[in-house]
Amino acid sequence: MPANRVIAIDGPAGSGKSTTARAVAERLALAHLDSGALYRAVTLAALDSECELSAQRLVALVRALPVRLVLTDRGFRPEVAGTDVSAAIRMERVNDHVSAVSAIPEVREWVNGQLREAVRQHPRGAVMDGRDIGTVVFPEAALKVFLIADPEERARRRLVQEGASPDPRRVQDAAQELARRDDADSRRAVAPLLKARDAVVLDTTKLSFEEQVERIVRLARNVFSQLDIGPSYA
Repeated sequence: MPANRVIAIDGPAGSGKSTTARAVAERLALAHLDSGALYRAVTLAALDSECELSAQRLVALVRALPVRLVLTDRGFRPEVAGTDVSAAIRMERVNDHVSAVSAIPEVREWVNGQLREAVRQHPRGAVMDGRDIGTVVFPEAALKVFLIADPEERARRRLVQEGASPDPRRVQDAAQELARRDDADSRRAVAPLLKARDAVVLDTTKLSFEEQVERIVRLARNVFSQLDIGPSYA
């Protein structure tokens, strides 16, 4: 898939990457690809198989099961051994271990290969979200967006997404956990959380969901128009 058919949306946990990317993809008739879902699927497979977190064992496990992304009418679905794990990968035990798994270089190399292969399956292009899409996976993406939001707002969104009440105490605890996650993601030696130099920074703290989606759609249409990708993208 040519890089000029990719929109990369990066940012820290809880910044709204996945929900925003999904809506942008729908508006532009592109595929949505959540890179974090694949890392979570690998983590779930490791936990369920009681596999030690070593590179060799993990890569062998995900290939054997297999762990994969399946293209559907609504985008890409994460599967482990042929089972849809879209809900299971959002469980707390996966949250607790996904950073450690995603920090393993060999796992990242395998996942990046899967992501590039998945995008090649879609004839129109894809909106991808994660933490290193614009810097590592698709550094030549047509459009790179880096989403940010205040820690408390990110925590509130995460609680709502998980179906929990966003009361002040829970928001404070969740914000502290997100801060620890940000620190770990930013300090890791392999593909740390970084903003691409040519990425557009979008602070969504005070934006409605529709406003942030519309801003990215507008940016994408402008970029696609300049690249002469075709009227169907406008």
